[in-house]
Amino acid sequence: MNRHFTTTILEWFAENRRDLPWRETSDPYAIWLSEIILQQTRIQQGMAYWQRFMERWPTVEQLAAATEDEVLRLWQGLGYYTRARNLHAAAQQIVAMGGFPTTFEGIRSLKGVGDYTAAAIASIAFGLPVAVVDGNVYRVLARHFGIDTPINTTEGKKLFAALAQEMLPPDRPSDYNQAMMDFGAIQCTPTSPRCLLCPLMESCEALRKGRVGELPVKLKRLKIQTRHLTYIYIRYKGETAIHRRGEGDIWQGLWEVLSIEHYQAPNVQCSMFDAQCIRKNVRHVLTHRIILADFYLWEPEERPSLPQDYIWVDEKELDKYGVPRLVERLFEEVKKCLQQR
Repeated sequence: MNRHFTTTILEWFAENRRDLPWRETSDPYAIWLSEIILQQTRIQQGMAYWQRFMERWPTVEQLAAATEDEVLRLWQGLGYYTRARNLHAAAQQIVAMGGFPTTFEGIRSLKGVGDYTAAAIASIAFGLPVAVVDGNVYRVLARHFGIDTPINTTEGKKLFAALAQEMLPPDRPSDYNQAMMDFGAIQCTPTSPRCLLCPLMESCEALRKGRVGELPVKLKRLKIQTRHLTYIYIRYKGETAIHRRGEGDIWQGLWEVLSIEHYQAPNVQCSMFDAQCIRKNVRHVLTHRIILADFYLWEPEERPSLPQDYIWVDEKELDKYGVPRLVERLFEEVKKCLQQR
């Protein structure tokens, strides 16, 4: 049964593998970069960013020599900005090591690299027999073998890691791991899987028992929090004030305009500071949070006093600063408002 599963997956991969640029190289830097970008990103969007990074910084040494602001700016729009900061820090680690680590443990020690990413790089770049376990792998294994142990429990993680390793052919770890990724992304998809055209349909327990839609099982633990923000774009003689967000919260290290957070719905009134409200209740969805924001444009006659961490920058220079997508939307609304005058 196990040999049948592995052989079938590899045969399917030979005919259906996705054509991805980082699969045309064994350069661990290029492979690592693709894995970090794709951690929370769709392939099509991630590919464009991967190409930009490779063009801007073709080697890990060049990425390490960049500033964090430069990296965040190029990353802008991808979200989950901790990935970008970790990417930059890990590049500096690699340079300090004298080159890219060639063992699973060495790769795993890099900032922002977990078991899955380390296994992917180790197997694809160096041919090491280490199985990857991600959402695609959980889904394929849970359905095919009819496993209902929750994937986000300690027991489930151990069970699936052991099963994935058992299925891995030690002589073809790269092909097999990529085959499992592609099979889950193309064939055994989260919704509307192509069961009737699946080469594993005869041995699939979930299909036989009518449980495809139920597997894999994941316990619900996260509570979505709603946060209310007021953003105030202060415009004074062609400049605006921004500051860098601190540690311990969303968008760490990115820049934003003056903001006020409310524990209930925003109650800021335009008349309070003679500002123009240009957009209300802008909804921005993150993994564990929903942000509801009001956008204001304030053009005071005198430059206002602000906390010390704010800096004044020329509006034409704003694109040099990495900002969250929500703040980028504010800039777009301000531009529209000014153009309509």
